[in-house]
Amino acid sequence: MGREVCLAVAGAPDLELVAAVDPGHVGHEIEGLTIVGDVGELTQRGVEVVVDFSVADAVRANLPRYAEAGIHAVVGTTGLSDAELEAAAELFAGSAANAVVAANFAIGAVLLLRFCELAAPHMDGMEVIELHHDAKRDAPSGTAMQTAAGIAAARQRAGSGPLPADPTTEHVLPGARGGVGPGDVHIHSVRLPGLIAHEEVIFGALGQSLTIRHDSYDRRSFMPGVLLAVRSVSARPGLTRGLESLLDV
Repeated sequence: MGREVCLAVAGAPDLELVAAVDPGHVGHEIEGLTIVGDVGELTQRGVEVVVDFSVADAVRANLPRYAEAGIHAVVGTTGLSDAELEAAAELFAGSAANAVVAANFAIGAVLLLRFCELAAPHMDGMEVIELHHDAKRDAPSGTAMQTAAGIAAARQRAGSGPLPADPTTEHVLPGARGGVGPGDVHIHSVRLPGLIAHEEVIFGALGQSLTIRHDSYDRRSFMPGVLLAVRSVSARPGLTRGLESLLDV
């Protein structure tokens, strides 16, 4: 993802790639830049916006540094709790910099989240299946968790009531029904070589079903959303969660 972001920014006529940070590839070259190992060097390069697709532990340490340095942040790393995001929002509220944090930067995935919120109050049950490449560290994905949370919130707003209890009583294999996410929505994770990032949400009601699916076949699918956030973050005071408001959906 870091490499794709660098290529996308370097290829955008209105943006300039001025630094690349990766502790695992210090000294390597990308788009004419030498990769450095610490975000502290960003201020020396005159960075205005940083895109952070690292890991949760690194982002926890990096966000206060960005806020203190006055560098706008676009973050695509998942694994931060609501409490941590609220703390980060306070940091940026008192900073000259802003932040956009999103679980998924694919425009289609953002639309999937919105469509699921529209459907959730009108259906009697739903389950989320997320499928990713076999090197992904976390399960379920941040997008799947956000999908379940959005479904639960939409049902609560509509007064739909809780989902019916799962009638399954005999689990031949432990975990066969997946994990239970926000609002008691079941989430299933698939990890296979050859996949990139995919999510399918299946809704059921009396005599009918509705399936909403999004597929990212290439990491370039995330770049329009990343560039949108890079261009928008300076005008979004504080911390913005998700791309929905940037897309006005």
